[in-house]
Amino acid sequence: QVQLVESGGGLVQPGESLTLSCAVSGSTLGYHAIGWFRQAPGKEREEVSCINSSDGSTYYADSVKGRVSLSRDNAKKTVFLQMNSLKPEDTAAYYCAADADLYCSEIGNSWRDFTSWGQGTQVTVSS
Repeated sequence: QVQLVESGGGLVQPGESLTLSCAVSGSTLGYHAIGWFRQAPGKEREEVSCINSSDGSTYYADSVKGRVSLSRDNAKKTVFLQMNSLKPEDTAAYYCAADADLYCSEIGNSWRDFTSWGQGTQVTVSS
């Protein structure tokens, strides 16, 4: 069973940047697809980005495309979500998720497709 721990959330002003980290333990990072999701109060959990272990290909939601970059450090077993030009509508709890049998779809994945989850980290964008 893989364990995931997110960090890096916080309060930022609109236009600023933030990098979230997802530390993976209990399994080899290279065996899993890693996804980032977010959930605002009263809204459904939505996928932000996803990276495939097999080929490093990535998916980005239209709402963040061009502002977000996903990368991984296999040696540190960590996946990073770099978010730039943050907007108030980016405010949410952000979660990383993993699944050993999933391939990140080019049209996105449902949160139901992932089997392992972190506890989440809060991102608040406000002036």
